[in-house]
Amino acid sequence: VRKMPKSKRNKQVSLTKTKKQGRAGKEALVQTIHDTLEKYDHVYVFSFDNMRTAALKDLRSTLKEDRLIIGKQTVMQIAVGRSPEEEPQENLHKVSQHLSGSSGLLFSSKPKQDIIDFFASYQESDFVTSGETADEDVVIPAGPIPFQHTMVNQLRKLGMPVMLKNAVVVCEQSHTVCTKGAVISPEQAKILKLFGKRLGEFKPSLKCVWHDGSYEELV
Repeated sequence: VRKMPKSKRNKQVSLTKTKKQGRAGKEALVQTIHDTLEKYDHVYVFSFDNMRTAALKDLRSTLKEDRLIIGKQTVMQIAVGRSPEEEPQENLHKVSQHLSGSSGLLFSSKPKQDIIDFFASYQESDFVTSGETADEDVVIPAGPIPFQHTMVNQLRKLGMPVMLKNAVVVCEQSHTVCTKGAVISPEQAKILKLFGKRLGEFKPSLKCVWHDGSYEELV
């Protein structure tokens, strides 16, 4: 097990500003982060838009030699320290300013440039969910569509003008599923998924890196 220099791990971590409910889970998260600090050379903060469970699972799998930790932002801030007095390692508190919104910690012992290059090129497409914004128009043309006859009622409930002709599901007229810039409704999200149309994008970006007492912004 690698021992990090200038460790301040014996410092007490205060969770007094967090609610008693769930306190054990928060303390466990802090301890996990402190333990993981001992095993890797670099600590990165990465951010992302629109949390996508499947895409995040793929990212974890791709970075299986490293450790990704995503939890409550305020608890992760406490774990890395919000000031020099709180930090478990020299200058680690500086990464806490980037732990807001949707972000996580990545621990790695790979060369820094390898991680930077990986994130620069990494991108996964996914299905959008309701509440997101469409980045293109999607139109289903009139004519046969590749669904079983048992899907007719479900498609109608989602607002599609479909009917059954000679045991074939047919879209009676051109149907606009969504338009660019408009907010996706639950029904539209379901239609897009049924047609296998992936409009979502998961592209995490690096914000900063800490290594051996040294902090560097990567924004």
